[in-house]
Amino acid sequence: MADPNIGEIAASVWDKKIGGKPSDNIFNSRALFYLLNEGGFKESADGGKTFEFTLNFAENSTFKSYGEFDVLDTSRVNVFDAAQFVPKTHAGTVVYSEFEQIRAQAASGKFDYIAEKLNVGKDSHIANLNRTLFGDGTGNGGLDMDGLQKVIATTATTGTVGGINAATFSFWRNQQTSGVKSSTAFDNLRSTMRSIFNLCSRGGVTDTPKGWVTDRTTFEGYESLLVANERYIKNDSKSPRGGDAGFANDALLFKGAAGLYDEDAVAGNLYFLNNDYLKLTYYKGAWMKMFPKVDPANQLANVHKVMTIAQLCSSQRRRLGVVTGIT
Repeated sequence: MADPNIGEIAASVWDKKIGGKPSDNIFNSRALFYLLNEGGFKESADGGKTFEFTLNFAENSTFKSYGEFDVLDTSRVNVFDAAQFVPKTHAGTVVYSEFEQIRAQAASGKFDYIAEKLNVGKDSHIANLNRTLFGDGTGNGGLDMDGLQKVIATTATTGTVGGINAATFSFWRNQQTSGVKSSTAFDNLRSTMRSIFNLCSRGGVTDTPKGWVTDRTTFEGYESLLVANERYIKNDSKSPRGGDAGFANDALLFKGAAGLYDEDAVAGNLYFLNNDYLKLTYYKGAWMKMFPKVDPANQLANVHKVMTIAQLCSSQRRRLGVVTGIT
């Protein structure tokens, strides 16, 4: 008789499973996605070939000073146009066999295998969208939706966004400046942030940016500039033996605009965002839609499709800005 040789302990004692669901060792914060998803940036659309935003792009030039009996200028002045954005499809599938499903049923399963596999599919979809939203729309042969690198370009005087060429139309250019250090690390960061913040606004008072996002190194560089304003507080209820020597990340603001970092962010770039003029637009019924499982006729398997049809759009690029090359 062959000896299976699994050992006496393995044969007599069950493994002790610690915790319930699988521990996530893969996914990062996906902070930009959650900001755009929950921060007033999402906009739904009832169908249509493109997502169109109407623009006022010029003044009425007939308004000027006139002499007492001068003839008023009655020229017809075009002041409206539109930016059009093409929706893009991002999707994926979750597949599991009947064997997998039956094997993990009832008490034999360490966790709800199918539910958790679907959750990983959803998280993978979000992770893909988050990376794409930092891109320039050229990924995967141009099938990717536009991202911050296109809508808030590092070279603001070139590029076509929403069908409008920024090289031709200056009103369609986002704000941009360099954050390269003069001598010490991040010594120009706050001044360039001030400059872009004000350029994105109207007089520094209205239409100001609502938030900003950058990479972790830049985020920590910004925090390091605030050390002189740091307070040490002893909180008896939470820290009975010491004080809190740092700010919570969600407390780091700039002129009221909340900041965050994202592991997928472009290194050395800091983007100022405004949810009035930057919209993650999607078709109704096509936002992270998970379809019912499909049972292929010739396989003992099940397939769930997950789909989002959306595009990152802007109705006023000059209210958006980026500090580039931060060192």
